[in-house]
Amino acid sequence: MRVNYLGPLCVGIHPAMEGYNLKQFPPSCYLVEVSDEAGVNGPIMEGDLLVVDEAKRVAHADLVVAELDGEQRLFHTHRIGGAFRLLPTAGPRHSVIARASDLRGVVVSQARRYAV
Repeated sequence: MRVNYLGPLCVGIHPAMEGYNLKQFPPSCYLVEVSDEAGVNGPIMEGDLLVVDEAKRVAHADLVVAELDGEQRLFHTHRIGGAFRLLPTAGPRHSVIARASDLRGVVVSQARRYAV
């Protein structure tokens, strides 16, 4: 599923981040918003905000942001030796092998704003 880059993680960036102690995240973190491809069922939904750490080392079974064909997309990783197979979180289940240069960071937190 696609994600949209919102910018570096800083105070006042998005209402869904209210109440979060942003100092708990390193300066290498940034914020993305999940696109409408996610739908509204499942653990990751349209409009969710994800905190991504671009300095964190990617491991097996991480949720990562990768840039492929000019789009930033969300994947689960499957480590194969020194490489990673990227498994889509939604949609067609066609996996791809990633180069380190394709990976943009590891998701370290998720925020959701509920309507009242």
